[in-house]
Amino acid sequence: MLSFWEKNSFQNFDFIIIGGGITGLSCALSIKKYFKKSKIAVLERGFLPSGASTKNAGFACFGSFTEILDDYENIGKDKSLKLIEDRVRGLELLIKMLGKKSIGLENNGGYELIFKHNKALLDHLPQINKDLKDIFPKNAFTNQSDKISDFGFKTVKRLIYTPYESQVDTGKMMYNLIEEVSSKGIFIFTGTEVEKFKDHGDNVWVKLNNKIELTCNRLAICTNAFVKKFLPELDVKPGRGLVLVTKPVEKLKFNGSFHFERGYFYFRNYKDRIIFGGGRNHFIDEEETTSNEINEKILEILKDKLNTVIAPKKKTEVDYAWTGIMAFGSNKSPIVDKISQNVGLAVRLGGMGVALGTLAGQKIASLLTGQ
Repeated sequence: MLSFWEKNSFQNFDFIIIGGGITGLSCALSIKKYFKKSKIAVLERGFLPSGASTKNAGFACFGSFTEILDDYENIGKDKSLKLIEDRVRGLELLIKMLGKKSIGLENNGGYELIFKHNKALLDHLPQINKDLKDIFPKNAFTNQSDKISDFGFKTVKRLIYTPYESQVDTGKMMYNLIEEVSSKGIFIFTGTEVEKFKDHGDNVWVKLNNKIELTCNRLAICTNAFVKKFLPELDVKPGRGLVLVTKPVEKLKFNGSFHFERGYFYFRNYKDRIIFGGGRNHFIDEEETTSNEINEKILEILKDKLNTVIAPKKKTEVDYAWTGIMAFGSNKSPIVDKISQNVGLAVRLGGMGVALGTLAGQKIASLLTGQ
């Protein structure tokens, strides 16, 4: 039960955002930019964001070459290019909002590992580069297979490079984002789970798991995969991603961000360690969950690929592993829309929360405020 004083100061808000990840915090900052005197609360059910904002592998990417080809086939060329453009724009907004140093940005380029001598695949390079010419100043992708032996990879036949992919320090990024939000006088309540809400027209009622009730003028739902709790019919499915980090590897040869199998596997260096994630494509149905348990079968796949593909001549030992929950649907486009007069949502970021979260947050803030 709230005290008289708590009711006066902490029960009523101008805006409430459900979800304290990149999208929710970006939404809060965007609202505060236009309504400096507004009273804003961010409600996060975990100690830190429950999805993938603090649990990703630290990639600032727009999509690997074969992933783009896959998207062309599944959602069409125009939607694929719009998605790439949004990812690039989102990353630019994130950098502008916090600065390169605050997110630990390193532009070391990105590479995709191809395991077959597939000339037909490389034949698509000129057309993809032509399609992306309005987004990137130079060719987005080039064949740099001559670097395979330098990096020490095994069984890899082709290597496709892009200079437009970077790495971020996820912990530093989220720490500084939280600090920026707090410095603007925005309340962040962690360990606060929303049970339900209702738009009454003149305000929105929000009930928490501890039976506390709040009200606000506008409500933004930025919970990504966890939105199904509120809107079970929405075209959103959770996707659990497993990430591991190795103990320091002596004389690690490669530097940059790497992908293979249409982006389902991804790895990078972090100083002298390897951060490696993915593999859910081998167990799609099992990984359609919001549970944070580690799938040992996927962990074994990652360990095997570490030893047979990525660092076959190195001694690698897993230091730590964790999972994050992403959101997917029938297509990869985020859902950013109003669902009632005073309630909107920004969800389904397709595993690209670092790239899309800031843009999605700004878009839903604009929809709710009319700015």
